[in-house]
Amino acid sequence: MSKKGFMTSIEKLCEDVTTELGYELVDVEYLKESGDYYLRVYIHKPGGVNLDDCQIVSERLSERLDDEDLLQKAYYLEVSSPGLDRPLKTDRDLERNLGKEVEVSLYKAVDGVKKYEGILKSYSGDSVDLETVDKMVAIPRETISLIRLTIKF
Repeated sequence: MSKKGFMTSIEKLCEDVTTELGYELVDVEYLKESGDYYLRVYIHKPGGVNLDDCQIVSERLSERLDDEDLLQKAYYLEVSSPGLDRPLKTDRDLERNLGKEVEVSLYKAVDGVKKYEGILKSYSGDSVDLETVDKMVAIPRETISLIRLTIKF
């Protein structure tokens, strides 16, 4: 199985389990770090994710992963909230954060700028629209390397 096909199967299984339990799957990572494999699953629910939520998802996911036997090597399963500084990757992430202040980093400059901060006003398949301090900016999605919430202390 190709790496892409493998990850698609893992993500589908994680999506099925989290949805069944009433959570939203935010992201899945399968990484090798210092010789060990890690399957990291990030979940969301309105009002936030707590330790009990992570435990419930971890237990059910562990059972399903064992049943499906997709991972042939020993691994550590980690289930957590994605955190405030996580990248906004999906349309669901963007929808949930409309009206909030975000930072957008670009692969290449738009109007001579490679990093924008502003209020996320809208998005489409082609662009993300921000209201900055002095203007509205439509940023082509293919130029975006990272979008995340602005964190101010």
